[in-house]
Amino acid sequence: MLTAGIDIGSITAKAAILKDGNILGTRVMFTGYNAGQAGKNVMDELIKEIGISVKDLDAVVATGYGRNSVDFATKAITEITCHGAGAHFLNPGIRFIIDIGGQDSKVIRLDEAGRVVDFAMNDKCAAGTGRFLEVMARAMEVDLDGFGDMGNKATLPSKISSICTVFAESEVISLISKGETRENIIAGIHESVASRVAAMARRVGVVPPVMMTGGVAKNSGAVQALERKLETSIEVSEYAQVNGAIGAAVLAGKKG
Repeated sequence: MLTAGIDIGSITAKAAILKDGNILGTRVMFTGYNAGQAGKNVMDELIKEIGISVKDLDAVVATGYGRNSVDFATKAITEITCHGAGAHFLNPGIRFIIDIGGQDSKVIRLDEAGRVVDFAMNDKCAAGTGRFLEVMARAMEVDLDGFGDMGNKATLPSKISSICTVFAESEVISLISKGETRENIIAGIHESVASRVAAMARRVGVVPPVMMTGGVAKNSGAVQALERKLETSIEVSEYAQVNGAIGAAVLAGKKG
């Protein structure tokens, strides 16, 4: 059976194709202003890469904030459910997911079958999201890809106390003017993000093993800060950023 999942987030659109429970390929691209077109484009690029056509797909499930704009999808399913299915597919032992995307962050507790037991979501404030890190990286004049490694070289993380992204940016600029090192400031930024997400995770109830998904999972500094806050190791799959799309493709293969 050939199934596909499309996860359209606010910043990136992701696609994954599975054949009989095996990942054939994945793709990530920027969403842009047209979510529906982004869904079509990311799928077109992936099927071209694999060497198939859309007609070969038995089912397509769309998820993410732009899921209802994918007109060729068989079904639309919430990202909470898809992230649970994706994490369970990648590691059936996972019981808790931390997903930090571009515009929101969410924590999800799973049962042994990979079903969602409870969750919490922050989609009202940029603090604790990938957007927060992007704003801070711009203020620091640092490439976001190098953010994690730089933060890991800190001697003493700076204190970032503001819970608002705008005020936190002003706080960072003030620290720069005082001569604080980039490494210490970046480590402080990671601590700030981890504090917000960890507080949300504790409300839901953290049950190890824990997996982190979403684009921020590629930031080792943020992952390590969360590990310290939650006092547990966090698994990061090579498919972390496309986990929602993989989950959608898994669910596309289920009846009902």
